[in-house]
Amino acid sequence: MAQQFEDKFNRKFYYLRLSVTDVCNFKCTYCLPDGYKPSGKKNSSFISLDEIRRVVTAFADCGTTKVRITGGEPSLRKDFNQIIETVAQTPGIRKVATTTNGYRMEKQVADWKAAGLTHINVSVDSLDPRLFHQITGENKFHQVMAGIERAFEVGYEQVKVNVVLMKDLNHHQLPQFLEWIKDKPIQLRFIELMQTGEMDDLFDRHHVSGVAIRNHLIANGWLLKVRAANDGPAQVFVHPDYQGEIGLIMPYEKHFCDSCNRLRISALGKLHLCLFGEQGLELRDLLQQDEQHGELIARIEQQLQTKRVSHFLHDGDSGMTPHLASIGG
Repeated sequence: MAQQFEDKFNRKFYYLRLSVTDVCNFKCTYCLPDGYKPSGKKNSSFISLDEIRRVVTAFADCGTTKVRITGGEPSLRKDFNQIIETVAQTPGIRKVATTTNGYRMEKQVADWKAAGLTHINVSVDSLDPRLFHQITGENKFHQVMAGIERAFEVGYEQVKVNVVLMKDLNHHQLPQFLEWIKDKPIQLRFIELMQTGEMDDLFDRHHVSGVAIRNHLIANGWLLKVRAANDGPAQVFVHPDYQGEIGLIMPYEKHFCDSCNRLRISALGKLHLCLFGEQGLELRDLLQQDEQHGELIARIEQQLQTKRVSHFLHDGDSGMTPHLASIGG
């Protein structure tokens, strides 16, 4: 194994978020309210299976043990099963996860599991079908819920459900969500709305801090769980009376970036050091041949030394990310 990927702040990177498409078939208010629009740029084909194999191998050789396949909606890729298989068969990779809107899960999740997918996150921003439709732009609530049930049927022991918290829309639904996970092995992850370049007005209207939820959980006997090295940024809480768990992702909290352990590859093969950072570093020219492996690692290592200590979101700096689908959330 090559040297572990590490930045100048001694943060080690065990976790790769790999976007395989920026196309999505939902129109979520906080991400793509007007629906997906192609960039129109020339040579904008998405990263291929061979390129995926090479970049994941480079990361695995430098200590990465978890890969999350993201989008857009990653299951829109016709070769999604092969992508899962390619990642899962990479020596050193122990967790293969995906984040999906769940609309294809009922039909396809058994195939994903067979291909090697170990963990699933599904976005469900409301348990009210009408509000779900309002937030996502799609009347697919019942299909998504059937997909979650199917995931349990095919053998997943836990499903993570992502909920973007929005003031005056869904943040009052905590009791409903808690009731839902009482007897289900679901880790409910409340994610604070994040400011991106195109979303200033929506952010101002709907941002709500996760602190109130955390205070409510602690006051009601929920306990903080210890993080594993390749876990994401959630603060996870457990309760003896609940089968489910609660995760809180609060990027505006001080020291949020101290435990950063993940890097991102966009669907166009660029390395992004932060969801809110910069334009991204081109890697595609080094993903064409297996012989470029050492050079690829060297370029990533060199760029890693420029990673900032923080995303500075709390200072109102939302970076250059136009919307979350563009580099896989």
